[in-house]
Amino acid sequence: MTSPARAPLLLLAPAIVIAVIALLLPPIPQPLAYHNFADHRGWPGIPNFGDVVSNLPFAIVGVWGLLVVLAPGRTKFLDSREPWFYLVAFAALILTAWGSAYYHLAPDNARLVWDRIPIMIVFMALLSAVIAERVTVNVGLALFPLLEIVGIATVLYWQSSELRGHGDLRFYFAVQVYAILILLLALLLPPTYTRGSDFAIVVGLYVLAKVLEETDRQVFALGHLVSGHTLKHLAAAAAGYWILRMLTRRVAMP
Repeated sequence: MTSPARAPLLLLAPAIVIAVIALLLPPIPQPLAYHNFADHRGWPGIPNFGDVVSNLPFAIVGVWGLLVVLAPGRTKFLDSREPWFYLVAFAALILTAWGSAYYHLAPDNARLVWDRIPIMIVFMALLSAVIAERVTVNVGLALFPLLEIVGIATVLYWQSSELRGHGDLRFYFAVQVYAILILLLALLLPPTYTRGSDFAIVVGLYVLAKVLEETDRQVFALGHLVSGHTLKHLAAAAAGYWILRMLTRRVAMP
């Protein structure tokens, strides 16, 4: 277990290293082939039915999470300000359901923005929650708006770069890598609540989602029942559910 005194180093060192690497890399454009998903089947009257409807679990988990966090006694927080991180995360999951469904109805770069912004809001809210629980609530609250602004800015920067004809995803990817890394490194700090390792499961489910995204066609080719991208949505929604599960089962450390 790492001393809390090293928390600033734990937060800053990866940020600096990842930022330097991102700056040294050449711009990364969004391949237009990305929008050509494996499963184009429509039903009933809904194009790309599997990829569109598989976003429903995001909305279910998001609404469920809001109700649980707001319900008296369902979750236990030592500080009355802590629920805000999770309220924003679950609300953003609902927006993710809408944004991703809207994108998959007619996939292109313009619509992809509305898919990526809510996902980034979820990432930054969870990152702030972990910082609040493993460092201090005040630090988490102070960084919360800054992290959200940076996360959303990376999506808007990518959109702007695409409009200029030189797409650049470097910083969008860099912030995601940083968030995942901090979610794992924070486990080295003394926990405030039990079930801290659940964040590792959440990261694992998100990594599984990315693998399924990259193997979209290979998964679909196995029997043409479901595509990898459709399963990606389910795996990512399962990560959101695992956060909800953690909140209802954890207790404060002695």
